[in-house]
Amino acid sequence: MMLAKKVLVLGGAAFAAAAVYATPALAQDQQDQKTPPNFSYEIRDGKRVPKGNRVTNADGSWRETVRQGNCTTIKEKSAGGEYKETRQCNPN
Repeated sequence: MMLAKKVLVLGGAAFAAAAVYATPALAQDQQDQKTPPNFSYEIRDGKRVPKGNRVTNADGSWRETVRQGNCTTIKEKSAGGEYKETRQCNPN
């Protein structure tokens, strides 16, 4: 019985030590991950941030420009809630 308790305690301690050393490595891996290209956002500092250049005004309206290859998509939302999306492609 005493041998079983010792093995159980040592096993638990080894498991806890492995978890403590693995945690920083996992956190580093999560920070280095890239967002897949088909997502509409990217991850910065562990937070979702919309792709593109979004400019938000004081009245709540915003305008975002997203470039994908030769195409540019402009997304706009007015303070009244009206959404408009324009896409323009320039062949080069």
